[in-house]
Amino acid sequence: MAPFMSEKDIHRLQFEDKEILLVGTAHVSLESAELVEEIIREERPDTVSVELCRARYQALTDESRWRNTDLVDVIRQKKAFLLLSNLILAYFQRKIGNRLGIRPGEEIRRAVAAAQEAGAQVHLADRDIRITLARTWRRMGFLAKLRLLGQLISSSGELESIDREDVERLKRMDVLETVLTEVGRSFPEIKETLIDERDLYLAHRIRTAPGRKIVAVVGAGHVPGILEAWERPVDIEALETIPPKGRAAGVVKWGLPLLILALIALGFVKAGTATGTHMIRWWVLANGVLAGLGAALALAHPLSILSAVAAAPFTSLNPMIAAGWVSGLVEALLKKPKVRDFESLPEDIGSLKGFWRNRITRVLLVVVFTNIGSSVGTFMAIPIMMRLLA
Repeated sequence: MAPFMSEKDIHRLQFEDKEILLVGTAHVSLESAELVEEIIREERPDTVSVELCRARYQALTDESRWRNTDLVDVIRQKKAFLLLSNLILAYFQRKIGNRLGIRPGEEIRRAVAAAQEAGAQVHLADRDIRITLARTWRRMGFLAKLRLLGQLISSSGELESIDREDVERLKRMDVLETVLTEVGRSFPEIKETLIDERDLYLAHRIRTAPGRKIVAVVGAGHVPGILEAWERPVDIEALETIPPKGRAAGVVKWGLPLLILALIALGFVKAGTATGTHMIRWWVLANGVLAGLGAALALAHPLSILSAVAAAPFTSLNPMIAAGWVSGLVEALLKKPKVRDFESLPEDIGSLKGFWRNRITRVLLVVVFTNIGSSVGTFMAIPIMMRLLA
């Protein structure tokens, strides 16, 4: 065995008639990548189970996948925030990998290649990343999402100080979860959905993988949770379900527009036409200006900014549509991503500037920043309007 192997990296497990070798790795460690290759070649397993879902597997193996992305559909399906968040997480992992001179997920690539060389079946053990992120966002409030996004962006500068000695720390937890756990200590939803739930999911999928002899390759941060959950029954269907929005979210979604309309109506009835008109003016200004400012911060096309300004006062009163969807669609039509944007996306998300340079991520930023601006405008306008009634 290689000199860098240790007992804490490898666990031999049994489940029914299966022999399972659980290997904990760091996703940006060259040593981990070499460890995985060596184990698969020596053990010659029937199956190699890896910590990937199908979407992440395609992301690693199909570099041209972005060419099939339809941004208009992403916006219409309300997935812009999820996709942008996923790309920001990929940015953190790529940034660390660049500092260490290794591509993120190299040990998974080598595990797949070694499995194919050994004639072993490749088994995808992780939960769909879209379900994981959707469950995370669903459990977080709007302000919590903003704080998380802000912390992720503000902590990007700390990545410059990462060196090879930090890999030992990273081995104790997957890079993606490390970043989110450290910057989101006040967000228990993150740890529950990104780590705890996936520990259960991975344990179930690994122990039910096909074959008698299995090598399972996972981030080292998942190993303790998998070992703890190894003998526990897992409700896999529950873990794959996106929970419905709570009643409170529905009340806010429909109640807030009704409150605003009631305030304006009360202004006209109680204080007269001048006050009612003044309230409408404040509503339009607060929503339109801040939504436009959000689009401008994303370096949107001038017409996209104007569309944000024009749409925000109306979309804020309609729970079924958001100002960012309007400005994002306008941006996607005016600055339609070209082939080179899709080809350069993996490289562009290696830097924060790249998010603004690439037309794909810029459209996503336009959607998200416009929505943030419009939401801030709404919460600024309400107390101003209420004071006008006093």
